[in-house]
Amino acid sequence: MITRARQRAARASLAAFAAAALTALSACASPSTPTRPHSPAPHHNPQKAAPPTLAPGPQGLTPVFKNAPRTKQGAPTVALTFDADMTADQGPRAGAGERFDNPALVDTLRRLKVPATFFMTGRWAEEYPAQARAIGRSPLFEVANHSYSHYSFTPDCYGLPTVAPHRMRADVERAFAAFRKAGVERPVPYFRFPGGCYDQRALRALAPAGVTAVQWDVVGGDAFATDPDAVARQVLDGVRPGSVVVLHCTRSAAPATERALRTIVPKLRERGFRFVRVSEQIGAARTPEGARHSGPGGPAGPAGPAGADEPARHRPERTATGPN
Repeated sequence: MITRARQRAARASLAAFAAAALTALSACASPSTPTRPHSPAPHHNPQKAAPPTLAPGPQGLTPVFKNAPRTKQGAPTVALTFDADMTADQGPRAGAGERFDNPALVDTLRRLKVPATFFMTGRWAEEYPAQARAIGRSPLFEVANHSYSHYSFTPDCYGLPTVAPHRMRADVERAFAAFRKAGVERPVPYFRFPGGCYDQRALRALAPAGVTAVQWDVVGGDAFATDPDAVARQVLDGVRPGSVVVLHCTRSAAPATERALRTIVPKLRERGFRFVRVSEQIGAARTPEGARHSGPGGPAGPAGPAGADEPARHRPERTATGPN
């Protein structure tokens, strides 16, 4: 009896030892600390792509862009551009109540969802910093350079005062500085000559600034115009695929522009046109497809990017509305 009792006790001890060993092995097989949960990859916030520019012309001169290729592939595009002009000596006139801005025009573009490029003078941005900042931060718009004070870069340009050659680059950089001070975060590297007047000396002076000079192929004729229907007709008659239209964003000098837009925009959309910013037109001019359709002179106009074949001085044909 004693022997059998001892055997039963031994078997019970052995079973208990085996169970304990199995528990220990199971514990060793499990991690002693919880597994770190999988962390998602950090969110990648890529930098906004730099706006396209044209390559310098011969002798490294500033390239000049007039219109995009006249391609018929896809919806035709048109870029509406608005010059926000103001000179340094117009401050007293603004202080006396003259309006060089046009908030209603900007609101109409927003309401109609029309992308556009605003060529501002630095002086305009200083006078209307809140508006400059709002335009610059809108996903519809882009801000480009129209000089600091709308002085001409050539002699004999519609009677405008002139910038000395050694001050031309500094004038452009001063305007960019005014944009930054107003809160325009990413102005595009495009420059429009006041009055559209330029020569090789001006193109050479601005080459270190790295800008593309932007002209136009459609004159809106809105400067000092009071008949919105006449402005609308002039734009609608002139627009072609790839066009760049020059208009104005100054109430005192272009009071009919906002009303003309109410006709221009729906009529061009009825024709199948898609509104784009200048940056998209320049991007189209840089593509191989654009090169094939740009014609013998390239996308910048009859002489292509300004260079050896560029006339000594370029001055747009005078219109009844004066300089741009």
